[in-house]
Amino acid sequence: MKHFFSTCFLAALSMGVLAQEKALDSLKEKTAFQTSSPWMPEIDVRSDIAIVYGVNDRAGMTFEQRVQTWRDHGYQTNFMTGIAWGDYKDYFLGKWDGKNHLGVGQVTMKGDTIFHGKDMPYVVPDTSFIEYMKTAIVKRVIDAGITNIFLEEPEFWARAGYSAGFKQQWQTYYGFPWKPQDASAENTYLSSKLKYHLYYDAIKQVSSYAKAYGKSKGVNIKVFIATHSLVNYSSWQIVSPEASLASLPGIDGYIAQVWTGTSREPTYFNGLQKERVFENAYLEYGSMVSMTAPTGRKMFFLTDPIEDREKDWADYKRNYQATFTAKLLYPTVSDYEVMPWPERIYTHPYKVAGSNEKILIPQYYSTQMQIMVNALNSMPPSANKVTGVNGIGVLMSNTLMFQRFPTHNGYDDPQFSNFYGQTLPLLKRGVPVQTVHMENLQYTASLKNIKVLVMSYANMKPVSAVIHQQLAAWVKQGGVLVYCGRDDDPYQSVMEWWDTKGNKYTAPSQHLFKLLGINPTKPEQHFKVGKGAFYVMRQNPKEYVLTTGKDSAYVNTVKQAYEKDAHAGLLSFKNSLYLERGPYDIISVLDENIDSKPYTVKGPVIDLFDPQLPVLASKVVNPGEQSLLYDLARVPNKNTPQVLTSASRIYQEAITANSYSFIAKSPVKTLNSARVLLPTQPKEMIVTDSKGQVITDVKTTWDTSSNTLYLGFANSPDGIKVDLRW
Repeated sequence: MKHFFSTCFLAALSMGVLAQEKALDSLKEKTAFQTSSPWMPEIDVRSDIAIVYGVNDRAGMTFEQRVQTWRDHGYQTNFMTGIAWGDYKDYFLGKWDGKNHLGVGQVTMKGDTIFHGKDMPYVVPDTSFIEYMKTAIVKRVIDAGITNIFLEEPEFWARAGYSAGFKQQWQTYYGFPWKPQDASAENTYLSSKLKYHLYYDAIKQVSSYAKAYGKSKGVNIKVFIATHSLVNYSSWQIVSPEASLASLPGIDGYIAQVWTGTSREPTYFNGLQKERVFENAYLEYGSMVSMTAPTGRKMFFLTDPIEDREKDWADYKRNYQATFTAKLLYPTVSDYEVMPWPERIYTHPYKVAGSNEKILIPQYYSTQMQIMVNALNSMPPSANKVTGVNGIGVLMSNTLMFQRFPTHNGYDDPQFSNFYGQTLPLLKRGVPVQTVHMENLQYTASLKNIKVLVMSYANMKPVSAVIHQQLAAWVKQGGVLVYCGRDDDPYQSVMEWWDTKGNKYTAPSQHLFKLLGINPTKPEQHFKVGKGAFYVMRQNPKEYVLTTGKDSAYVNTVKQAYEKDAHAGLLSFKNSLYLERGPYDIISVLDENIDSKPYTVKGPVIDLFDPQLPVLASKVVNPGEQSLLYDLARVPNKNTPQVLTSASRIYQEAITANSYSFIAKSPVKTLNSARVLLPTQPKEMIVTDSKGQVITDVKTTWDTSSNTLYLGFANSPDGIKVDLRW
């Protein structure tokens, strides 16, 4: 009998644990923000997750207490820390193990250590650093009850690679003495390849430890990588593991760190170098999607209402709208890091344009930002496609990061133009060009919907012969491949698989040509290969954008490949990208296009980029502009009273036959702006604070055409209750 009761108790306990785990799994993990601050009413963003940054204790507050402040206010708590740099002074300055580790930093050719901050070098990950990350960081975080860990920015600068630690790692990895990367293209390639491996291995070890330690405590630990895009790292001359991490069993997903700071990097198009923030962001997010989509890993998209460099609020607003629109144009991703560092956004003053005066975020902008952020809480994934031809891809590889620094034999790729030469001529003509990761060709989903694939070895190289086998098989089965490149860069002859171990190709493309059974001898050639086709264009793609009017031949070739060889229909050009996601319309109108007409959306629609949330009969979007609209014709559950859009998060909704009430929460010192759908104009409205005190300063207007009520009042993280009766 005692054994029976014991068994029953254990079974009940087990069921209770399972029920608790199921409840935890059902928690919404759609939106998040990262912060190093404890909870403050000024930064109570009301996303699902607060990602607490860093394990450092503060004056009067431990890390564990800082985490608890967010839990006390209803947040799920995750954790983030740098994997290549961080506030690890106990490690760097010798407190952790009695040894000074500043020598672990990344060093340039001049002998300078690259620092992220005071006593905070970018690291060449060695055994001691990896052990520190495991035992001093990850273990403490798991002991604090956190099960989702984000390792941020595994970055090795291309200009680094001259430290004693890196030289030692070179000897171990390659089996021969270190060679300076400035001496030859081959040395640069080998140096970058090692940098890539070092962070791949560091992340593999740390994530494996996290999983194992969590398992020993009976919890399931998930590890995510917060990383810039391959486009940005290649452009900024940084090496990182990127796509290869998706194959690690210890990695559960990513944050795509794309924001104004990355996307405003100037690019060349039509001979002009300038900022193209929307286009750049679109390509950055796209590279993150193609990196992870075939693997099924979770992806959070990040954007930032401001950026690291001090500009002004008008600049931040314009570019936030551009990057925000770009991420929404990827309908398969619906999880978001809504902002990093809310303490910086809400409590740090920035310059006023044309003066030295600094002000806190203007209330019109914080209201607009919160409308946009709260739209992400309900932004649905969608099977819809962006308007235009979605079947054209550009091949990418992690090796794009291997050829960026320094310049050899006079061969240069200014502003990463070999990549933009393949993408911008199409994107600027309204083609939602996709990127395809070479490392993911093993997954059939990578090329499933691609009709024409563009590639070049002017700025990257194939990671293995298998890549060419996969591409050749795809072409023979009906795919159309367009190869652009003179094969004249100094990296064509680096020590790699195509010219070692019995292979004697002087350029890797020769191996691909052989598998396809072709022998290109002219500047432009077209071959039928099996059921597919192959085009060769003997120009480096940068030539299409560095000079005015030089992209027409390239565009015409892609058009012919799509229409005549892929038999995929008409490749038409336009000046806009449009996507419908649930009730939301997402629009971007491209400038630098021969078509300069605006794009018009018929209403009624609510303009979510306007903090007053006007109901418009139509919305006109001009070239160079973006728009996010709520289409009132597509309201879900139209007969149900509901808050359609708001600069606050909505809780505790209650509906009766003649009433609707809810509680709105958002950071203090900000203004709410909301539009509420009702069956008829309310006869009575009571707005009260968390103490039950009636708030009289409430702005209201009724829009008869849409049956919506506009509400405006001061926000509170404690909640503002709205009671409406009709």
